[in-house]
Amino acid sequence: MESKNINREDMLELTRRMTPARTSFTRIAGCYVDKEGDFDGSFNVNFLKLSQKDKTTNLEIAKTIPFSKTNIQLKRYKIDATSREVQGVVQLLNAIKDCGLKNDALMDTLYDIIMENYESREPYGVMIFHDRYDVPVKTSDKERQWESEEVYEYLICALCPLEDEYEPEKPLWGFLFPAFTDRSCDWNHINIFHAYGKEGYQSLDRLLGVEEKD
Repeated sequence: MESKNINREDMLELTRRMTPARTSFTRIAGCYVDKEGDFDGSFNVNFLKLSQKDKTTNLEIAKTIPFSKTNIQLKRYKIDATSREVQGVVQLLNAIKDCGLKNDALMDTLYDIIMENYESREPYGVMIFHDRYDVPVKTSDKERQWESEEVYEYLICALCPLEDEYEPEKPLWGFLFPAFTDRSCDWNHINIFHAYGKEGYQSLDRLLGVEEKD
């Protein structure tokens, strides 16, 4: 039977690289939403061109998703793409991933979808990270080799409350797409993060086609 649990070691393998010295993030994009729920600006930049301080700050935000409490805050869900709406969102995420966040029209579409399906009385930001990870081969004794086994290309999304002027705090909701399972890309699943439970985020979860099972 297929395991529904996330292997903690898979997530740790990703997060160990999320430091300014080791990161392979290519871009970061996002938008800001005011307390009335209206669009309040966006950004889209090459991650490696950020200052050291901004790299560190943004890596901590991205890292929160995979480094969270595995199978408690971060869970693995099968994508149930039986509806056209879910198929459209999954296709959108794949297109965003494939272009490496470089298509602003696609990014704006994603922001609009999230804004339409999330209600907040406080300003928040949506942050999207793109990465390509050369997954190294592991020998039977778990020693790493230099050769790449595959390239795992993925997105991390983090929905964060804003403090002061466009200062994102720790994420409340987010996801890792596609899932990283057994050190490999898992197209059939997505890892979704809830900092304090699903309340208020069910509409976003449904858009990603997750089954209502934990």
